[in-house]
Amino acid sequence: MSEAGFSPEQIDTTRPHPARMYDHYLGGKDNYEADRDAADRVLAALPDVGITARSNRDFMHRAVRTVVDSGIRQIIDIGTGIPTSPNTHEVARQVDPEVRVAYVDNDPIVAAYAGAKLTNSGNAGFVLADIRDPEGILDHPVTQELIDFDEPIALMLLAVLHFITDAEDAAGIVRTLTERLPAGSHLVLSHATRDFNDNEGFGKVEKVYNEESTSSAQWRTGDEISGFFKGFELLEPGLVQPPLWRPDGPVPTGESLKRHMGYGGVGVK
Repeated sequence: MSEAGFSPEQIDTTRPHPARMYDHYLGGKDNYEADRDAADRVLAALPDVGITARSNRDFMHRAVRTVVDSGIRQIIDIGTGIPTSPNTHEVARQVDPEVRVAYVDNDPIVAAYAGAKLTNSGNAGFVLADIRDPEGILDHPVTQELIDFDEPIALMLLAVLHFITDAEDAAGIVRTLTERLPAGSHLVLSHATRDFNDNEGFGKVEKVYNEESTSSAQWRTGDEISGFFKGFELLEPGLVQPPLWRPDGPVPTGESLKRHMGYGGVGVK
């Protein structure tokens, strides 16, 4: 269950894409020269972007285990990015092998990897769609085939909303995505911030994304990010820097903690 058959104009390797830049931050190889060039300039301006990306990935692992431990058996993962093992379904199926996952991304190159790395084990599908079309995601045949909207769902929005500006109505998009989720559903969300570090590099990073990549970037404060959880009750410890969310190992402190430039949280509807 994946999209296939892309025309050359759909696959643009000359313009940086956030999913492939993120892959580079994680040390992956599934990216192109334009992605690496842009990502390296981001890392030169804000070296802690790499640390933040890795801690966000670790947060994902803990959050997925938590929601599946709570009884969730179906997940919509929007902004999947280049598959990096362990992926959402691999983490979830360590708890229950029957968990179903609908992966969503707007990059055709991510879709090209999906069949080999995400959907080949069954009970998983890929939707080539943009978060800016939330109803299109929810109504897509792959989503409808995999996800039962009468049963609790985990909606994952990891490191994706900072690529949706207020002008694009990020709050309205989240509201549309969450209003159809039944009671007991979970929202797993992470977002970049400059709350902990006022480095001048933030402006340089914004310029790279806003002027070169396929998506603009917008930093938000903790209070602004909390607004995305309207209608949800945050699980302990609330909205915190990713390493502080139910850690399963040593926790950074002081200046080391400031290097994690994001928030993560999980809410229950």
